[in-house]
Amino acid sequence: MVNVTIDGRTVSVPEHTSILDAAARANIKIPTLCYLKDLNEIGACRACVVEIEGIDQLVAACNNSVLDGMVVRTNSPKVRLARKINVELLLSRHDSECTSCVRSGNCSLQTIANDLGISTLPYEKHLPHQSWNQNYPLIRNNDKCINCLRCIQVCEKVQATGVWDLTNRSSHTCVGVKGGIPINESSCALCGQCITHCPTGALRERDDTERVFDALADPDKIVVVQVAPAVRAAWGEPFGLSREKATVNRLVAALRVLGFDYIFDTDFSADLTIMEEGSELLARLKNPEGKKFPMFTSCCPGWVRYCKSHHAGFVDQLSTSKSPGQMFGAIAKSYYAELLGVDPHRIYCVEIMPCLAKKSEVAIPAMNDACGDPDVDVALTTREVDRMIRAAHVDVVSLEEEAFDAPLGTATGAGVIFGATGGVMEAALRSAYFLATGTNCDADAFKAVRGLDGWKEATFDLAGTPLRVAVASGLANANRLLTALENGEVEYDFVEVMACPGGCSGGGGQPIHDGEELAGVRGEVLWGLDRVSELRRSHENPSIQACYKDYLGEPLSERAEHLLHTDHHAWSMPGEE
Repeated sequence: MVNVTIDGRTVSVPEHTSILDAAARANIKIPTLCYLKDLNEIGACRACVVEIEGIDQLVAACNNSVLDGMVVRTNSPKVRLARKINVELLLSRHDSECTSCVRSGNCSLQTIANDLGISTLPYEKHLPHQSWNQNYPLIRNNDKCINCLRCIQVCEKVQATGVWDLTNRSSHTCVGVKGGIPINESSCALCGQCITHCPTGALRERDDTERVFDALADPDKIVVVQVAPAVRAAWGEPFGLSREKATVNRLVAALRVLGFDYIFDTDFSADLTIMEEGSELLARLKNPEGKKFPMFTSCCPGWVRYCKSHHAGFVDQLSTSKSPGQMFGAIAKSYYAELLGVDPHRIYCVEIMPCLAKKSEVAIPAMNDACGDPDVDVALTTREVDRMIRAAHVDVVSLEEEAFDAPLGTATGAGVIFGATGGVMEAALRSAYFLATGTNCDADAFKAVRGLDGWKEATFDLAGTPLRVAVASGLANANRLLTALENGEVEYDFVEVMACPGGCSGGGGQPIHDGEELAGVRGEVLWGLDRVSELRRSHENPSIQACYKDYLGEPLSERAEHLLHTDHHAWSMPGEE
């Protein structure tokens, strides 16, 4: 332990502690822009500079360690002047049109500039004005980039994708796609983690809200919307709602005010996914000849994109089951259209997802099995639906809770936990056990796959057969797992992969809180909803039972295969063999 004095407060911390962390121990906040703990500690932005007694040069607090007896000043005149100049220089290469920026009010650069009292800029503006494909689900605006390098580090270290890199030289240096290729020719998984870790508006999702507003205003369209599991754990954050207040039923009420005709729960089709995927797994286990193991979940389109572009040898081991969102669209434009007695071409299907890759998934040409139209017309992120609520001036605080519509709004706890890492695996095993034995096990029998560890494994007894399973979240962890499989170091029967750390709860389309990782907190909301659910197993869902009885027949039936399954070779990723 070493003793250090910061702004007159003495604090004792372990040696090698950074000045930034030592100040936090003393409840002293030092501003940062480029800093991400254990990922990006390069001191590039110089917003965190501090003064050390006896040293003339200011030092970055994020990557310099305290020494015993050190005296630090974090807010001296010299420090404030340097910070102000450094931020002014950043602003000279930044598009400061905050009123039209998606991150206005939630931008670390904007906050620091306001804190420093910067009201005029003494330096001439120099913006790169680089072009970008505005139709791609991920939008980069380098006029807003401050070269903090966070996106590079997250993409490389957390997601093992390596899309971003520094390009050009000297004063023209900026961040772009590695190799200078267009983004649509890259191996981007569209996980969106670069967006949620960007401190400014340099990265964002393509905004599809106007398409939805136009559909809502079209009297010939029947606009149905589905709400993904993880959305309910995060949608209320930008409105300051507590997690107890920000229920999914209050979101349903807000969506009714926006004018959606029917509001459903993606948890319904998550239960449907379990019936198909669980049956698919059991079929493989019963007839393993010619089958490769493990079978991988296919619910996460970011993971599917990554598998196809980085480990294409495993594509045939992906479950052929569509994601819950796509299953919902197919059912809405077939089974539900029949229930309504309407032309399925009139149904306009919107999905609200915590995910960026969904925007790419809904555009896959092969995802049109119900009536020839896209199964899902538009995918919105959680952030986008929050912007729609604001644009419509909906007072979410005063809304009374409202229920989902029936029958596609009925779901189980197993469907809810799809939004947390390990949830798909646990939900699948709950129903696979029933399908294999005809009896229910304890709903918490498979809880060993829960938790935020990036790579978890367990072995369960499935009707006398040992079932070896693994769960990975975050693509770097998936990469380690797949590499171990390729090298013959591990063997599994069933593997769940989620592209985002912590699963969909930490998805790239969720509300942004710079410097905070909330996947665990949001995931606990979902596990809590499961615990209090009256039904906790997908096969117990009465609406699922009715759907099979009245329309699909049984899992893996010819109609179910046509509507609810897909061919992962029907489309290609750039560079895919």
